[in-house]
Amino acid sequence: MTRFLRRWLPLTVLACGLLVVAALAQESDLQNIPPQGATPEEIVQRFAAKETEFAKARDQYTYRQDVKVQTLDGDTVDGEYHEVFDVLFDNKGKRLENVVFAPQSSLQKIYMSEEDMQDIRHRLPFVLTTEELPEYNILYVGQQKEDELNCYVFDIAPKKIEGKKRYFQGRVWVDDHDFQIVKTYGKTVPDIRSKHGDEENLFPKFTTWRQQIDGKYWFPVFTKADDELHFKTEDVRVVEIVKYQDYKRFGTNVKILYEGKEIPKADQKPDQKNPDENNQQKPQ
Repeated sequence: MTRFLRRWLPLTVLACGLLVVAALAQESDLQNIPPQGATPEEIVQRFAAKETEFAKARDQYTYRQDVKVQTLDGDTVDGEYHEVFDVLFDNKGKRLENVVFAPQSSLQKIYMSEEDMQDIRHRLPFVLTTEELPEYNILYVGQQKEDELNCYVFDIAPKKIEGKKRYFQGRVWVDDHDFQIVKTYGKTVPDIRSKHGDEENLFPKFTTWRQQIDGKYWFPVFTKADDELHFKTEDVRVVEIVKYQDYKRFGTNVKILYEGKEIPKADQKPDQKNPDENNQQKPQ
């Protein structure tokens, strides 16, 4: 969120009932035990390779993204930004966004900055590819159950900040069967403050849950942030919810690979359930 003598707060909130979060937050205590059958470094290489496949595959799917950002005074909403857009392809296969709902923002304490909008599209659904591995310090911290999934848990932080590039800092949960990230908790960094202190662009901590799509890829389905941003003039509570839904494979000639093999077209039909339903697939 950016702020010039006042706070800007870009919260990504996707229209998705808040009860979903309680349903998704089924996790056991973190166990500080080493992995069996592979070193932490080998696990990192495996999940980064899967993330590389994931990133390429998601670029071949259409979906709807619903973003809602609210500021609160106590428990009362005193400002809201809401946008719903479809990620589609034109008849030449070029990726585009089509806004389907965007009422005028009523945010007063903050506003959505360009960094906020970029984070909504690229950082909240965090992906750590093999190419990006050298940019991060990655620490294995143990194992933890997320619903019925056993996960390896890693803490991640950028080694250094390069120019205006945005990074993720926080924790990821990697399924020990598919070696894919199924949950992310942290924030985008760095926070931005001008040298003269008259502009502040702060970013909330968030959690993103993924769900298995087409029986292969763990795509983001729900992001939630509920954080207090500490600006110089005042503190602002921000609630952000982002919902990703209706994933559908786009019919191009581009090959989608899974574990190095092309996915047959018969296996590319989406089987996405509504994250609001209680009978979801594996935990997010």
